[in-house]
Amino acid sequence: MARKIPVTIVTGFLGAGKTTLIRHLMGDMKGKRLALIVNEFGELGFDGALLKGCADETCREEDIVELANGCICCTVADDFLPTMRALLSRAEPPDHIVIETSGLALPKPLVKAFDWPEVRARVTVDGVVTVLDGSAVLDGRFATDPEALAAQRAADPTLDHDNPLEELYEDQLACADLVIVSRADLLGEDGLEAVKEEIAVHLRKGVGVIPARFGEVPASVLLGLEAAAEDDVDTRKSVHDGEPEHDHDDFDSFWVPLPPVANAAALVDKLTEVSRRFDILRLKGFAAVAGKPTRLVVQGVGERFSTYFDRPWGDEAPRGALVVIGLKGLDRPAIEAAIGEI
Repeated sequence: MARKIPVTIVTGFLGAGKTTLIRHLMGDMKGKRLALIVNEFGELGFDGALLKGCADETCREEDIVELANGCICCTVADDFLPTMRALLSRAEPPDHIVIETSGLALPKPLVKAFDWPEVRARVTVDGVVTVLDGSAVLDGRFATDPEALAAQRAADPTLDHDNPLEELYEDQLACADLVIVSRADLLGEDGLEAVKEEIAVHLRKGVGVIPARFGEVPASVLLGLEAAAEDDVDTRKSVHDGEPEHDHDDFDSFWVPLPPVANAAALVDKLTEVSRRFDILRLKGFAAVAGKPTRLVVQGVGERFSTYFDRPWGDEAPRGALVVIGLKGLDRPAIEAAIGEI
């Protein structure tokens, strides 16, 4: 019987560092053919374009498939299964497949999809890798004590009493075979230990936790876990177990054009102000900088931003655009106007 193709599912909250991790992985495949399935949340294929910008002979541009019709765990039959069929039917199938879920995806429904006979016969889930922003966890962005959280919400009527982000965070940890703590260089030894203690309550026995800086985790660590997650999916508990389906009606996502900018520093200052003013969860995209032939990548989580130049525009007309993601009720016209004035 032919060897099953291993699949690694990379999940994690918005801005946790999934794409950075995968970019590093692409350069460390040592000749093995890699295929990527990128599930972009929003109308602008930011993550797919970012990864295509660094593709090489082990992961060609045609091996990077974007699923932009919605969350992959909600569109299994419409998007995921046809994509898997297409990859597996190639004359030279990939040696390994990596799936980058959107920041809003529940991993367990996706793992369950690998039990479909036509998929199970050809592939296996080598492992679910959950990426966490270590500094966010250390700042107490997610509470692990439900009773304390309930008391806090009851005491503050301005808080949202139904927080899907917390449930998502817990589900991604509960399904993990390996946890990557990104931005570990900002934590220090005591901070990293505090993060490990914070997340331990959500992890299954034996799940490893690895600190990372700039996504620099060797392929030999990320791949080859041989977890066969499709065989023990029922042990990966979820707060959504028993629910027939889920949706993302609590979020808004749209993209806006970004005018050419004078320099990256000024752009970050202005986007920080916009993010604070409108309580935006995530801003990401590309910018055209005056006098620069290279595309500027913009990544923002709340009021924390980073930028870098990734590749020349080439024959493509310089075109800036940003994906905006936030909780339901974002003032889209006002945000579009504010970004349009940058």
